[in-house]
Amino acid sequence: MAVGTTVRAEDLPKDTLKVIDIEEVTVIASPKENRKLREQPLAATLLSQKDMQANQVTSMKSLTALVPNLFIPDYGSRLTSAIYIRGIGSRINTPSVGLYVDNMPYIDKSAFDFNYADVERIDVLRGPQGTLYGRNTMGGLIKVYTKSPFSYQGTDVRLSAATYDNYNVSLTHYHRISDKFAFSAGGFYEYEGGFFDNETTGKKADQGSAAGGRLRGIYLPTSNLKIDLNISYEYDDQGGYPYYYTGAVNGAQETFHAGIGKITANQESRYRRNMLNSGVNIEYQARDFVLSSVTGYQYLNDRMFLDQDFIRMNYFNITQKQKSNMISEEIVLKSKPNKRWQWTTGVFGFYQELKTDAPVTFHKEGIDDIIEGSVNAIFKELKENTPSMPDMWLTINDQDLYIADKLNTPTLSGAVYHQSTINDLFVKGLSFTAGMRLDYEKMKMKYYSNATTNFDFDLRMTMGPRVIEINDEMDAPTELSGEMSNDYLQLLPKFALQYEWKPGNNIYATASRGYRSGGYNVQSFSDITQKEMRNNMKEAMLASEKLKSAADKIDKYMPTFPVDPEGETFYKPEYTWNYEVGSHLTLWNGKLQADLAAFYMDTKDQQIAKFVDSGLGRTIVNAGKSRSIGAEASVRTNLTDAFSISMNYGYTYATFTDYTTNLKTSKDILVDISYEGNYVPFVPKHTFAVGGQYVFRLASRCWLDEIQLNADYAGAGRIYWTEQNNTSQAFYGTLNGRIALSKGPGQIAFWVRNALDREYETFYFESMNRGFEQKGRPMQIGVDVRCRF
Repeated sequence: MAVGTTVRAEDLPKDTLKVIDIEEVTVIASPKENRKLREQPLAATLLSQKDMQANQVTSMKSLTALVPNLFIPDYGSRLTSAIYIRGIGSRINTPSVGLYVDNMPYIDKSAFDFNYADVERIDVLRGPQGTLYGRNTMGGLIKVYTKSPFSYQGTDVRLSAATYDNYNVSLTHYHRISDKFAFSAGGFYEYEGGFFDNETTGKKADQGSAAGGRLRGIYLPTSNLKIDLNISYEYDDQGGYPYYYTGAVNGAQETFHAGIGKITANQESRYRRNMLNSGVNIEYQARDFVLSSVTGYQYLNDRMFLDQDFIRMNYFNITQKQKSNMISEEIVLKSKPNKRWQWTTGVFGFYQELKTDAPVTFHKEGIDDIIEGSVNAIFKELKENTPSMPDMWLTINDQDLYIADKLNTPTLSGAVYHQSTINDLFVKGLSFTAGMRLDYEKMKMKYYSNATTNFDFDLRMTMGPRVIEINDEMDAPTELSGEMSNDYLQLLPKFALQYEWKPGNNIYATASRGYRSGGYNVQSFSDITQKEMRNNMKEAMLASEKLKSAADKIDKYMPTFPVDPEGETFYKPEYTWNYEVGSHLTLWNGKLQADLAAFYMDTKDQQIAKFVDSGLGRTIVNAGKSRSIGAEASVRTNLTDAFSISMNYGYTYATFTDYTTNLKTSKDILVDISYEGNYVPFVPKHTFAVGGQYVFRLASRCWLDEIQLNADYAGAGRIYWTEQNNTSQAFYGTLNGRIALSKGPGQIAFWVRNALDREYETFYFESMNRGFEQKGRPMQIGVDVRCRF
């Protein structure tokens, strides 16, 4: 029975020139798969614990470019986990790449970025995994496995220190009490002093800390039954969003010169998160089948405070609080391995209740410029085009304007699926796979928003020989409340044909469908409330006794803004078909492993994240169609007993094939524009990584057992940041190195990241006709001390 055991060193192949198969060294219990990943018709990359140490993988964002066509930009905060695979990605709301940790799904991507202190292995599956894993795996799937207490014994201690005041400590104890029960318990603490200075506050913009722990217990009451309990908790408190101001865009007049090229937000942005994850894996092995049950619960309570104008001006800020409770259940029945007919059948469901409180506070400068200024700009433009129009202007008296938004967005999802593989079809080694999944999802949103505005309205008009001046002070209370719901069914098929001429060598072709669920743009609700507030201001003017004589003029010249909460917040699901051919090769008597793939992805209703025109929050729009064409290659080889090399390359050509929208000009005029043929933003055209390892094994009497040298170079680009393709990051790469000295159970390692101190953009966006960027981290040097006893 597979309980996550690690093969002992003396059980490994004696031919040390062979590339060790990670799936043979570390046996991981997976409820759904019947075969090892490299024996399946899909593109996958597996990283062992040693791979993660050599490449300094400490979180999900460290995986960029180490996996072909995988890009996870390191920006924002832990709330931000944008993952892109093969031209498919997600900046906000629902993810397009799934995450499972110890077989439990992480539904909300606010939980994706966590500490990897006790992670044993990471599998990255590229391309849609919808048939077995369902919603939000249209780009791929990342599976993370923590260390099993049946595999590891003793206590692991890790201490780390680095430049920029970075410190990290973790301790985990693994204990096997008997052949039936083992447990592990551990904790960690990390502190980051920050890399980027805020010129206005005089502090580091991205300083933060985190602490947490994990408890795992595995119980084997009988020889064919396993119960695996896993509980983890993490608390994060970090600064974030260190966005450099780059200047005005789209022909806008620049009025804020002093902050160009600097981080100048006048209020400190922060993100805090409490996160609890727990799961129970129960596995029963009968003679002819395996029955698994995975029950998961996730609690997330976070708070983001964001100075959303991102400059020294005191415009407005948003405070977003989320409280999420999610429970999931999956029951899987699958055949035993090494059968001619291999099959998997399962049912899955989850319920998530997500409550969001996202008030926006306008300060006086923002009120004058954004709310009052935008209305008066309309009056001014109308006056220039219509001289007979009376002079009108608006003055808001509030020093601060608070727009409250409370939203409850529960989601219910259920699925049933089956996948079969017939081996040795017609000829030995030929297999055919077919699968189908029926996914159902129902979403609701209950919303409540309110604000009250105190304002003066002045009007001056000429009636014959008389000049009439009218002024009135009024209040405009605004309240929006309601409920909306949407549901849909999805069919997610998969077909694959594979030929294996000998173990470790195969070619395959697949066609599969994936989707990313739709939803509601909760962050843009303040923009809707602001429109309704302006309409209510107009209604207050029309109801004013003082302004009664000018009511027809006000009604004619003051615009009414369309308000449609459902139409402006709901976005449709995103769909893709993936067509792929590939091969897994084991060559030179096992000295070299190569994985190759070529793909074509046709995506419909692609979800694109952007800021609303007012800057009040981000929104997702469906962008028509896009197409991704590309290829991937991974090579691992041992050239000698001591020297090994790995290389990964990914190419993606992702463009819009049908996307027409509108763009606001410098005179606030909307014009239709087509982005057909433009590159999909945030998708690097190339990802590349090459790394080498050399191990000096010393004599038994030496004060060291071995010295290990690692060096790797990883890069990505060109990356276009906008749909207009008017700004981009050229291909860039970072050089990293590590030297580890080992003696018995102890090790000390010295490392460097971005050794050449390469400057590059890791994120760029535009808001309120201003451009902002986050820079990549500079060179950092550190030391790790590990001990096991």
